[in-house]
Amino acid sequence: MHRRRLAPLVAVSALATLAPAFAASTATAAPAAAPSAGTPSAVSSPAAKSVLDRYAKQKPTWKRCDAETSAAYQCATVKVPLDYRKPGGKRIDLAISRIKTAEPGKRRGILLSNPGGPGGEGLWMPLMMKEELPKSVLKSYDLVGFDPRGVGRSSPVSCNLTPEQENWLRPYKAETYAEDVAWARTVADKCREKMGDRLPHITTRNTARDMDLVRAILGEKKLSYFGYSYGTYLGAVYAQLFPARADRFVLDSAVDPQRAWRGMIQWWAEGAEPAFDRWTGWAAARSKTYGLGDTPKKVEGTFWDLVARAGEDPIDLDGQLVTGDDIRSGMRAAVFSPQSATEAFVELKKAADGKPVATEELTAFTGSAVRGTAGAAVGTPADNGTASFWAVVCGDNSAVWSGDPETYRRDAIEDKGRYPLFGDFASSIKPCAFWGKSAEPATVVKNKVGSLVVQNEWDSQTPLPSGQALHAQLKGSKMVTVLGGEGHGVYPSGNACTDGAVNRYLATGKLPAKDVTCRATAASNAQARQNEKPDALPGSPVPERAPNRF
Repeated sequence: MHRRRLAPLVAVSALATLAPAFAASTATAAPAAAPSAGTPSAVSSPAAKSVLDRYAKQKPTWKRCDAETSAAYQCATVKVPLDYRKPGGKRIDLAISRIKTAEPGKRRGILLSNPGGPGGEGLWMPLMMKEELPKSVLKSYDLVGFDPRGVGRSSPVSCNLTPEQENWLRPYKAETYAEDVAWARTVADKCREKMGDRLPHITTRNTARDMDLVRAILGEKKLSYFGYSYGTYLGAVYAQLFPARADRFVLDSAVDPQRAWRGMIQWWAEGAEPAFDRWTGWAAARSKTYGLGDTPKKVEGTFWDLVARAGEDPIDLDGQLVTGDDIRSGMRAAVFSPQSATEAFVELKKAADGKPVATEELTAFTGSAVRGTAGAAVGTPADNGTASFWAVVCGDNSAVWSGDPETYRRDAIEDKGRYPLFGDFASSIKPCAFWGKSAEPATVVKNKVGSLVVQNEWDSQTPLPSGQALHAQLKGSKMVTVLGGEGHGVYPSGNACTDGAVNRYLATGKLPAKDVTCRATAASNAQARQNEKPDALPGSPVPERAPNRF
């Protein structure tokens, strides 16, 4: 069974990279007055370093994670500093998990993983990695997962948001924009009120520091890593902060660090336009089967006609009303798989005409507002996925978020014209407008750490140019590009070219001599479509790949 997968800071100082292998890096304690992005951070005081050393000497108490899963799947909780600048202050929990290698004599170290997000729970990842990785790789690693700080079982954050307040991808309309501004301000205010002094510290930078502390606690000189989507940014930040501790890094479906995070949300609109054009051509070539028009222009006209129609008279799908804006939002992600988009749109058109429909084909439209919190750990706040998402997206880089609501109005109007499918959704106002200043400057990712960037050509969440940008910033990386590849999350796909490149690197540590170009197969794209659907794996949140997450 293949599993659906989930989604810039100052450089580490030279002194920090030479710290004892089992101690947490002193670079984690940034100075109170942070330096400009891209410059080395100051080394913390000896007293702070001593406190971090004590954190690194924790001995986890491993227990079986769940009565319904294998006894080999173990969980523990360790403590990490809330604020690495003040490591002697408040502490928070970090939930970690592992499945140890069955061949300890061939063990290389640990393979840490992250499923994406921000806000995705990762404690279950060893279960997935154990299922998907070949024996040639599994023998070399203890598989390690964790819920990032503020997420799931790791001192989860909440803003006490209602379901309506969690619905954040909102189309721009002049008559409702004042309400959207009020919504964004309310979310920011509620998060600040509920999370208080924790809010500035739920960031990618601190999660990377937590990863290094886990490495130290587990007694490893280095860590290997597999990150999907947002997890690619997390891995890139770790490599920037701790280059000497990064071993084998696989970054699947990559985020462009220079566009974190407003620009990455806008990528959803920019990337959808060429995918939409591809879809109209695909559907037109199969007009006898689907009846949407025998030219791309006619298919486009059929689409926008239904959008206008639903804008006036929403389509009733078993009591759920689908508006024209819902159709635009749903098709934004759907068009990256032309077959899936066509089948879904045909059923939607039938529903608009009052005909019987295959409801299982309509999830692109009925599930477009899903927030990704279903299946969360027992006791986790209902809005944890959204609260932790905003903490990272707003807190990582406040410089990209204007505090002027008129900026977002202008951008939404302009981008709806440039990217009609989704431009206004992506560029309209978000809670980050009222979040406040980041505790640290944004990361400049520019290093020579060896890593493997893996990217589908047709990826709805992190389009191909995003992966190419991360590859360019990671000077020591090689890239595997899947031409014709559909879906968000490449590995595993059953494609011998892509899966083989990843497996060889993890097993041997040898990157390809040059960048690799693979071609998608019908089977691998069919697998990608299956990977976009929820299925059951104990301990995993569903859905990880919500269309409003990375």
